[in-house]
Amino acid sequence: MMDVREKRVLVCGMARSGIAAAKLLCEKGAKVTISDLKDEASFGGALEELRALGCAFALGEGPETHLAGMDLVVVSPGIAWAKPFIGQAQRMGIEVIGELELGARLTRGTLVAITGTNGKTTTTTLVGELFRATGRTTHVVGNIGYPITATAGISRDDDVTVAEVSSYQCEGISTFHPKVGAVLNITEDHIVRHGSMDVYIAMKRRIFANQTAQDVAVFNYDDATCRNMAEGLKSHVAWFSRKEAVPYGAYVEDGYIVLKMGERCEAVCRTDEVYIPGPHNLENALAAVCITGALGVPAETMREVLRTFKGVEHRIETVRELDGVTWINDSKGTNVDSTQKAIATMTRPTVLILGGSDKKVSFDPLAETIREAPQIAHCVLIGDTAEQIREALERVGYTAYTMTGYDFDLCLATCRKLAQKGGCVLLSPACASFDMFTDYEHRGRVFKEKVMAL
Repeated sequence: MMDVREKRVLVCGMARSGIAAAKLLCEKGAKVTISDLKDEASFGGALEELRALGCAFALGEGPETHLAGMDLVVVSPGIAWAKPFIGQAQRMGIEVIGELELGARLTRGTLVAITGTNGKTTTTTLVGELFRATGRTTHVVGNIGYPITATAGISRDDDVTVAEVSSYQCEGISTFHPKVGAVLNITEDHIVRHGSMDVYIAMKRRIFANQTAQDVAVFNYDDATCRNMAEGLKSHVAWFSRKEAVPYGAYVEDGYIVLKMGERCEAVCRTDEVYIPGPHNLENALAAVCITGALGVPAETMREVLRTFKGVEHRIETVRELDGVTWINDSKGTNVDSTQKAIATMTRPTVLILGGSDKKVSFDPLAETIREAPQIAHCVLIGDTAEQIREALERVGYTAYTMTGYDFDLCLATCRKLAQKGGCVLLSPACASFDMFTDYEHRGRVFKEKVMAL
């Protein structure tokens, strides 16, 4: 367990994870300085608790002027690892780590890490529910919106911590060591941050770097990139697949989810008993069965949870039915692959809301999916990427679209006019949200509030 007593620590970035990291460090006896480019007034009193804990503040300026004398620098995931101050600190002999790394070093009990391009939040939440159903105290943390440093200080040896891990967080790990790690899938995403797909994949693979033969690495057998990522690992590899039987892991056979690990081979439940809909959610369920099966969760427990687990907010979430039209919030559809999966779950004529801030990816695969999906009746395009999506749709000959710019009220009014009775309106933008909203959760909340007000 890491000892930070009396160490001078600079915490960079005061979003949720930075605030949680600073509190944890103070509670563990560190001498903490908080750095953020925003001034104190921007936090609206949120830093008062940290001041009471003895934190010093370096706000409204960069961290590079406060590195001298520091023993440790902790960086929030929103700060890219390419920032010059990080290299400067390392050249000065100061250890630099991410908030996830700090939390993992101070967490007791069993650590599970789940990453991938899509499905992370649903699978992480489901795995947490499966462990809780066994009676174990379980902390569900990480990129899911609740920092690992918020629970590290209260974790105990018998607890389970299930962490959703993003590629951003992987930039700042070094000794991070989950008992079970999983990659759910890999598709193009976050190229602006990482510069290339190769770097993005390498970041994801870092969660396995410190595993040993006593640990388990879980991969999606149906994803060719995942299969390649499994090569050369020290840990024991387990697979999940909805397309074929795997030698060790979870798969579908004769309409059942089957768990096969060594001498253990048992049917968990029928695939049509999984409450959350769609083939992508069947993959999430298989991943959760594989992860928890590796740690001994009984099949009966899995069966009960899979039959009742209703998914997570902002992921194919029914908001309401109005005038015979169902409005669905999939604001968490922040990339092309995620929106393609949402489209696959639609069975009725659907008006699809697309667009947001630019992640420098191609929309051509999405346009092909829309052209070939008879259930997509019309697309309403918003935000920074509306023109790029329009061009992609035009290239495949799809012309049933309307541009509404940055006016979200106009977007919803347009959807209401276009939607057919018995059909759906689906918000699944295939983009990040920062052009019009603070994050995907804000976008989803605004959507729900405005839809409920119609």
